Amino acid sequence: MTTGVAYRLCRIAPALGLLLSLAGCAATGANSRGELPPRHSIDEFRDQRFAEVADPWEGFNRSMYKFNFYFDRYLFLPVVAGYELVTPDVVERRVSGVFNNLGEIKNLANSLFQLKGGESATTLGRFLTNSTLGLGGMFDPATGFGLARQDQDFGRTLGYWGAGSGPYLVLPVFGPSSLRDTAGLAVDSGLSYGLYTWIDPFGGTGNSDALDLGGGALGAVDARHQQSFRYYESGYPFEYYLVRFLYHERREIELGKTRAEEEDEAQGEALH
Repeated sequence: MTTGVAYRLCRIAPALGLLLSLAGCAATGANSRGELPPRHSIDEFRDQRFAEVADPWEGFNRSMYKFNFYFDRYLFLPVVAGYELVTPDVVERRVSGVFNNLGEIKNLANSLFQLKGGESATTLGRFLTNSTLGLGGMFDPATGFGLARQDQDFGRTLGYWGAGSGPYLVLPVFGPSSLRDTAGLAVDSGLSYGLYTWIDPFGGTGNSDALDLGGGALGAVDARHQQSFRYYESGYPFEYYLVRFLYHERREIELGKTRAEEEDEAQGEALH
């Protein structure tokens, strides 16, 4: 999710109620398809890698997983569907570009936290290029200039400095996470909130509260619009375990790639 989503989600409850009008009756005919009752116990698959993820809070996590399914099905996705219905694709891409550009601030901060000078310079270059030539991020000339996006977050920063992932954790609304990534999300959100409050872009309008609320709601809807994952649509009878495994593996791969890049950079410097 984009920078500041945690802060924005805390402020969008009233706005989501208003945005539901976009969805019309989209949720009325929705068919709720829960997880298929397993015909086997997970104990039969202890030799499989998806069973290795630490999950001491499985009862809570399963409840949150199911809560997220219903929240998605009857609130969030109908709003997103309404947004997609009334918004031309070209406008959707421009909106996503603006929020993704704001996410570069999080990427830059965490590249700096990891002492990655080259990556930090690339991210700063992307942000400045897309903020100016790209009209605030609506367009992405930076990629054409060879400035590739460097996705970072504080969870990866913690892992980079040696923190383990900790137990698996399913967060309300935000979905699959871990103890380390939850702490990282809190830090990223706090930094974003502090920066946003300091800049206060709508402070001189006389209508800052309404504009903040609208912008936060739009950011949350756009973040879900960009996320293709849908609960209980994998067709897999053990979807909870599958998602848990895939999330854990993806984060470990990202962290391993980060460490490998750092080692390659260090070796390159040693050769010069």
